[in-house]
Amino acid sequence: MRVMSDATTVKLAEWFAAQLGVDHVAIEDFAGVPAGHSAETLRLTLVWNDGAPQREEVVLRVRPQPPSLLEPYDLRKQYEIMRALESTPVRAPRVLWYEETGELLGREFLVMACAPGDVFERHIPDELTNDPARVRRMSEELVDELAAIHAVNPATLGFLGDGRDFIAEQIAFWGGEMRRVQRGPVPALETLLAELEARVPAPSDVVTLVHGDAKPGNFAFVGSELTATFDWEMSFLGDPMADVAYAQVTWELPGMFTTLPSSLSIDELVTRYEEKSGIATHDLAWHRSFQRYKLGIIMLIASMLFDSGESDDPRFSMMGRVVPLYTVPAFADLGLDNVEDQGAVMARPERLAMLEGS
Repeated sequence: MRVMSDATTVKLAEWFAAQLGVDHVAIEDFAGVPAGHSAETLRLTLVWNDGAPQREEVVLRVRPQPPSLLEPYDLRKQYEIMRALESTPVRAPRVLWYEETGELLGREFLVMACAPGDVFERHIPDELTNDPARVRRMSEELVDELAAIHAVNPATLGFLGDGRDFIAEQIAFWGGEMRRVQRGPVPALETLLAELEARVPAPSDVVTLVHGDAKPGNFAFVGSELTATFDWEMSFLGDPMADVAYAQVTWELPGMFTTLPSSLSIDELVTRYEEKSGIATHDLAWHRSFQRYKLGIIMLIASMLFDSGESDDPRFSMMGRVVPLYTVPAFADLGLDNVEDQGAVMARPERLAMLEGS
């Protein structure tokens, strides 16, 4: 968690006062928010008086220190997407302000209202295990939100392009990321990319907003009601099958409440999605394979950031071990035999030894 100096806190409070148009703002209850592996997320309470006492809990999303997992990191894009979604049924957090200069915190940040609800990832509490009806409804809410995201008028998101070359752009980007970070051969990932390129499906007739990271852990709930959809950093306009396939892949990851027997199954997810969205699913096996490839590349990037010394995050040190958990089923999605040789996906022993020593 970021440690903020008194001087920085004062400057930040003055900045908030300017945004609110008041003379003074006090910052209370400053805390870090447990989140993913990219942007730093901070929660704090603003207190001011504009003729009557006011207080609001807000969340700062701070651009990660480069190089990060997702470069180039576009925080403004996230801000613009969430702002565009305010007039839609999509339950994105309400964004308040964007600070692009980096003068206050050393990096740009956006500010959003603190959405109510709990996020469930990496751990399934007893309150869910013991309430199958709630879990069932939560999983239905996830699918309904995905349909709502795909119902957003793409014309309101013109700053994202037209989405027509989405698949080609995604293949080029993630293939480029693999080549950018690899320090040696990675046979499984390289073979998988070649097979995906050889089997690219026909362009979709439907272009929608694609969330890009629609895993169960990116949604908040109050009871069984979905209250917020987070992490728009990988969002684009493109083929909605990317999101459906990604949801299928992440639905069964360890620690997700969607692994519980009372949740919608993978097949029920697809059926409900088609009913709610009116969009027929297609080529899901290819899209699942590609989404697994994408996740494998993200794990490779994390591992290589640690290997190179650009990150000391101990979580990144073991990400190479996760790569085959994505490549093995990705080959199966395509009906191919697995390529067992992962190659140079792990941080080198001498680098790992440095972590153990510290």
